[in-house]
Amino acid sequence: MSATAVPRSHPSAVTHEVTNQATPLTGYDAADDPVLLEGVSREGAGWHLDELHSMGRFVGSEEAQHWADQANRHEPELRTHDRYGHRIDEVEFHPAYHHLMDASVSAGLAGAAWADARSGAHVARAASFMLATMLEPGHLCPVSMTYAVVPALRRSPDLAKTYEPLLTGRVYDPGLRAPADKRGLLAGMGMTEKQGGTDVRANTTVATEQGDGTWRLRGHKWFTSAPMNDLFLVLAQAPAGLSCFLVPRVLADGSRNTFRIQRLKDKLGNRSNASSEPEFDDTVAWLVGAEGKGVRTIIDMVTMTRLDCVLGSAAGTRAALAQAAHHVRHRAVFGARLIDQPLMRNVIGDLALESEAATTLALRLAGAADRAQRGDESERAFLRLATAVGKYWVCKRQPAAVAEALECLGGNGYDEASGMPRLYREAPLNGIWEGSGNVNALDMLRALAREPASLEAFRAEVTAAAGADSRLDAAWRELQGDLVLTEDAPLRARRVIERAALVLQGSLLVRHAPAAVADAFCASRLAGDRGLAFGTLPPGTGFDALLERLPV
Repeated sequence: MSATAVPRSHPSAVTHEVTNQATPLTGYDAADDPVLLEGVSREGAGWHLDELHSMGRFVGSEEAQHWADQANRHEPELRTHDRYGHRIDEVEFHPAYHHLMDASVSAGLAGAAWADARSGAHVARAASFMLATMLEPGHLCPVSMTYAVVPALRRSPDLAKTYEPLLTGRVYDPGLRAPADKRGLLAGMGMTEKQGGTDVRANTTVATEQGDGTWRLRGHKWFTSAPMNDLFLVLAQAPAGLSCFLVPRVLADGSRNTFRIQRLKDKLGNRSNASSEPEFDDTVAWLVGAEGKGVRTIIDMVTMTRLDCVLGSAAGTRAALAQAAHHVRHRAVFGARLIDQPLMRNVIGDLALESEAATTLALRLAGAADRAQRGDESERAFLRLATAVGKYWVCKRQPAAVAEALECLGGNGYDEASGMPRLYREAPLNGIWEGSGNVNALDMLRALAREPASLEAFRAEVTAAAGADSRLDAAWRELQGDLVLTEDAPLRARRVIERAALVLQGSLLVRHAPAAVADAFCASRLAGDRGLAFGTLPPGTGFDALLERLPV
């Protein structure tokens, strides 16, 4: 080309016209979900639907999703000392984190359900908690622990009288100040140590009684999340054995209690949430419950946080499904939308089935928790066994489901901008927190051995669907033999708890889901006609019915 020649324009010079891409999933109501709405009404919180939709619109908003992204990109930072060298042990968070915390505490997701006399209050809280988890799960760790601390703290009425009104409020009031000077409190727990982990009886933190109603703690905890919270339940060795203690970050006179944060954990996911290693050295504490009964006391808290793990994993699965469903509805390949292509319908339908089973079970557990708090002993017995079963299985299934949903987006799903990598990093977490898979499988065996009423309540729940589906009936007959405690029960525990979860989910879906959904579940999860990956539902499955129940 000569120096004076002018290049001709050509349509191909336009290289960045965007076509065949899904729009961002924003500006929608995350509560507009038939599975969630039906479950909330069925479990006794139909009065909460207006507020639930308000939460759903917040979760689906572009602003809230931006906060979720920012809270994870700008991680919390530890400040051990001030500029003059004074020990302060504070954690700084991005403003987006505080926006999320304010929204969740104001929505009653912390301790508010314990102060709500309405039947179904814990179900209402569970449903909104699931929506908030779909938005951003990291900030919900302190929210969950605050919810869970109340029943444990009630074992010491004087302490409960002091702290419960501020734990059950709806005001987010960050910053380390004397509890009496704050409008709301957040709580945490310090259980594990580096030499024991789950085996808390190996803990070496020591508690020494002072004679004035207080104790002093000395020791080191290995994994204490949300160290900026106002107070913690901590396990320590007292003369009568392992005991539970209340440790405030700031004492009544405004002085800082000794709570030296050695470092923050560098975690796989859950990056918006600070997890720490605190050290106690002459730290002031108060005994909660009976001395030597620390595990029994704090297990009240663990039971509720395990429930939140089930809710969180069901919600994480549903969040990934929503993203995948939105993508395949807007993306065309080989001349047809992905959602209209048979194999993709199988994948999305299978994910929808997995999600519905998880959500239905999670809300059933929330309903049992609500009724148990109101004195229903059969529901309390059911919760004892079913929480371990649900915690094991729903949390175990989340990573596989999220990975499959991510794959539906192809390369876009592997890009951080899609949000799917964050969902994937979060997916294994609930399976580890509040007891790994093995811990919950063995807990199931303990419930069977020590609390026969829990098996009877579980039996009543499953057999409520007796005769409705032959595959479910056959699976239950087989499971009953497996539930007999034999010498090799620990070796078989994972297989048994998996089957127990599937039978329980099958019973719930047969009774409460559309017939085509229940049929697909029993065919693929109970009758054995299933491949190892998602998207292997058999011919004859009612895919239209499954896809009608997608969350978007």
